[in-house]
Amino acid sequence: MKYVLILGDGMADRPIPELDGKTPLEYAKTPTMDALAKKSEIGLVHTIPEGMAPGSDTANMAVCGYDPKIYYTGRSPLEALSIGVAMKDTDVAIRTNVVTVSDDDLPYEEKTIIDHSSSEISTEDAAVLIEAVQKELGNEMFHYYVGTSYRHLLIWDKGSVVELTPPHDILGKTIGEYLPKESLLLEMQKKSYEILNNHPINVARAAAGLNKANSIWFWGAGTKPILTSFEEKTGKKGAMISAVDLLKGIAVGAGMDNKIVEGANGQLHTNYEGKAQAAVDALLKEGYDFAYIHVEAPDEMGHQGSVERKVQAIEYLDDRIIRNVKEALDASGEAYRMLILPDHPTPIEVRTHTNEPVPYLLYDNQKEQEHDWQYSEKCAEESGNDHPLGHELIDYLFRD
Repeated sequence: MKYVLILGDGMADRPIPELDGKTPLEYAKTPTMDALAKKSEIGLVHTIPEGMAPGSDTANMAVCGYDPKIYYTGRSPLEALSIGVAMKDTDVAIRTNVVTVSDDDLPYEEKTIIDHSSSEISTEDAAVLIEAVQKELGNEMFHYYVGTSYRHLLIWDKGSVVELTPPHDILGKTIGEYLPKESLLLEMQKKSYEILNNHPINVARAAAGLNKANSIWFWGAGTKPILTSFEEKTGKKGAMISAVDLLKGIAVGAGMDNKIVEGANGQLHTNYEGKAQAAVDALLKEGYDFAYIHVEAPDEMGHQGSVERKVQAIEYLDDRIIRNVKEALDASGEAYRMLILPDHPTPIEVRTHTNEPVPYLLYDNQKEQEHDWQYSEKCAEESGNDHPLGHELIDYLFRD
């Protein structure tokens, strides 16, 4: 038996008036998921433990089978694993976005945060900017590391886990009350604007109609993580296919193998077909039992508040990943189970993560069943199937 989990990050949503009261998942043209839903189990799963923040970190950790209440030590330490940073026990890792704040004459505290991803900046451009920040602000205590796109890392030697606000939670707001209370972090964040706003990379970006990546933004602090082996825990050899350092870091910590796909960038126009093929190859040619395909695009479009682009991301997921994986597995003659779900909702109306339960679809090609279901938030709720502990869902997938 082969197992594949396909996760559309932030795919769940709330009814939207301009979509005739439907969610993007209901509205999108998804013939593959529609066909699967009629032969699958549909239900809800609670991926965010009570009392924890609805982040992709806690949610994806739970989906991978790790109870965040036990294993979670912060988001950035997981990303450090992906980047290859060997953390000491006394290190604190801090996620460092390159963001867009308003380019005006106001003091830094009075600026507005415009874009948490700086027009989905390329890794190449961002690397130049992070290297400039490291040159000016790095020292024996603080070291900046390049990640992917707008997502980067600060390691603070003998640092403190301080409370910090995710930038995607405050889009369009004045930043003053959300800035770090820790003075060293605050000063570096303020100085980064002086370093970056008129950097040649940003001058060129502005001329091209793109948002400047003119400030760093700290969030997601945490200490060195310790995860148990996924294979020892589940008996399955697993492969991770993701463009996002967070997911790659979970995989590294869990002893899963990361499959790197050329052109996969965590954005709307990523290499969907390459991700699908990497999963198929892992399962059918390379001896893996389990493949986890993570697609960031629905979440990014939710943060951007773009209804049209979020619908498009879901349609791409259906046609360019789910269809291709299903057709390849069907043609192979292998018995398989496929689990499709988001990690958390990223509703258009709030442009950030929320903690409502998310809809899942579980298909088993060895079981004959017929339902009049659609894969959607509404149908999942009406099904009566409910998994209150998200970290147990993967065991349910593996229960043949």
